[in-house]
Amino acid sequence: MTYQSKDFTHLLGLPGFSDELLQNHFKLYEGYVANTNKVIEGIIARDNTGESGTPEFAELKRRLGWEFNGMRLHELYFENLNKDTRGLDSESDLAKKIIEQYDSIEAWQKYFTATGSLRGIGWVVMYWEPVAQKFLVMWINEHDVGHPAGCVPLLVMDVFEHAFLTDYGLKRADYIDAFMKAIDWDVVSKRFEAIQ
Repeated sequence: MTYQSKDFTHLLGLPGFSDELLQNHFKLYEGYVANTNKVIEGIIARDNTGESGTPEFAELKRRLGWEFNGMRLHELYFENLNKDTRGLDSESDLAKKIIEQYDSIEAWQKYFTATGSLRGIGWVVMYWEPVAQKFLVMWINEHDVGHPAGCVPLLVMDVFEHAFLTDYGLKRADYIDAFMKAIDWDVVSKRFEAIQ
């Protein structure tokens, strides 16, 4: 099994994101893809030679979650951005459910952006929690820690410094504003529809 980097260069020219920032971010993502493949190869090699009980094998198994989630979260993040965005269709199932839970799109947006403004580095992810049939907006510190089991990521925002420092310095709020304007709601709605 070998993962291939996806091409996100169609995002170059994205308002609020310099091409330099995006190209650096793409390289970081490609590193996660390459490292995911290397870790998997190392696990298989050690398993094939009977070394599955070694500390090296254990460390690779632990490392896989970090590299894999770094790869996958970046893919979800880039996929939910678009240069030609439109607002969330208020008649969509996604919008209706957001309004049902948060009273308005604006209230949800305030909650989501407040989560992104927390001190620290990580991710903000809006998940669908299938048991309670509710959205969960979660702060995720590390790629491989804190994801709610059984929940499906619908909207992913990177709030590690590499996602904004080049363009915004320490002005994370300005980056979050640019991110909110660049959300591809069609992609987020399709993710939601796929699990209904």
